[in-house]
Amino acid sequence: MSQELSITVRFIPPPEDLRRYFTTFYVTQIVVPEGETVVDALQPEWANLRFFNGACPESWIADGDPLAHAHFTATGPSSRPCHFRIGATRFWGIGLLPLGWHRYVGRPASDHANLIADGRTHPTFALFAPLSDRLFGGEPDEDAELERIVRFFRNCQPAAESDEARIMAIHAALIDPQVNSVAAMVDHTGLGQRTIERLCDRDFGFSPKLLLRRQRFMRSLAQFMLDPSLKWIGAIDSQYHDQAQFVRDFREFMGMAPREYAAMPHPVLDRFMHERVRMHGAPVQTMDSPEGAPHRTA
Repeated sequence: MSQELSITVRFIPPPEDLRRYFTTFYVTQIVVPEGETVVDALQPEWANLRFFNGACPESWIADGDPLAHAHFTATGPSSRPCHFRIGATRFWGIGLLPLGWHRYVGRPASDHANLIADGRTHPTFALFAPLSDRLFGGEPDEDAELERIVRFFRNCQPAAESDEARIMAIHAALIDPQVNSVAAMVDHTGLGQRTIERLCDRDFGFSPKLLLRRQRFMRSLAQFMLDPSLKWIGAIDSQYHDQAQFVRDFREFMGMAPREYAAMPHPVLDRFMHERVRMHGAPVQTMDSPEGAPHRTA
């Protein structure tokens, strides 16, 4: 009897002392028929570290070089989809919140925007290569692997930490649906516009204006993915003036029209989003709060 496609994922909140630095830790098992692969695309998100034990993905972001054969892949914050093709595998993922990027990476996030790299060879991510070397044992053991991840980050020598309160204030403003402009972000945070622009570039990867547009778009896309019966018109965020504005954003952030995207299969992403909202409360990383807990709207 041939195997069928099977995708299981478990989302695990970081321990309390690490929660403000990470979205979630998650472990995934993908089973496919022998010799076959599964194809999907990740939506715009924060930076991620992924460690593979089994098949490695072939991944690519528009206008970037494809990456293959990497057991440790690292991505910067993104405003474009990351496409991938992968066979049978098991992997751990670690999502870095902007404060986590600031603490553990400490390099300009804008220099790594829409980047996918081999974490073992890229100088920015080489710090995490030792975790890749010792994460997996002979047999799968989620508890032992999780303990290694937690111990690694507790013992990791972080970059010098500063601006923590301001980074978290910007992040909190970003996920507030009522904050719909840079001027509103200034009012919400009490910070100057130039300070916000500087910190967004350094720790979030993009300008505040683009981040607000990405946030508005991701709220709409997540709503549709969780309930396609709404159709696009029912999922569009209230900040959009009209459907044409949403379509323009969709083409910019996903590289295609909404109708094209809806017609494509999303075997991995569908499973991830539904399980993430069930276990974590938020379907996508960009809706996580600066404290690492899911953001809920009234």
